[in-house]
Amino acid sequence: MRTSDADILIVPGLNGSGPEHWQSRWEQKLRTARRVEQSDWNNPRHDAWTGAVVEAVAAATKPVILIAHSLGVHAVAHAAPAFEPGRVIGAFLVAPPSEEVLRSFDRTSMGFETAPRAPLPFPSLLVASRNDPFGTYEAAEDLAYAWGSAIVDAGEAGHINVESGHGPWPEGLMSLAAFLAKL
Repeated sequence: MRTSDADILIVPGLNGSGPEHWQSRWEQKLRTARRVEQSDWNNPRHDAWTGAVVEAVAAATKPVILIAHSLGVHAVAHAAPAFEPGRVIGAFLVAPPSEEVLRSFDRTSMGFETAPRAPLPFPSLLVASRNDPFGTYEAAEDLAYAWGSAIVDAGEAGHINVESGHGPWPEGLMSLAAFLAKL
């Protein structure tokens, strides 16, 4: 699968992905990529966030590849049952926070405290770090198993964001290319 053959939907997490974040850079680099916009990046609400993902997938004109980071991964997993069958052909999921971390947030009504456990209805690849401050590798591995996702061990990569030194993140692009080649 070539990126030009798909609508690539970038799904950031809490606070959106700033201009130096790898998601923002990829959005600019990949011609068919666009960001799933949220009405409030700082105060996520389950229905609003998952609804925005569902609407973006429904509006796509080509098969959809989802590229999600952090809380965006959970938004994708929660939205997946509402997607038209076959519309999403793959998801690249990076650094999902653990349920334990989500339950500890001040924003107790955000609605993402429990992750879905059903397999995702499309191929997916989950990239996880061994020292992510927002969740253990084991928690990410558990989600990957539940969702039927392949998993990539990113080593000690922090939260795989700008703060952990992942601006352009070329290794991620290589992992995405390998994943797309299998679709």
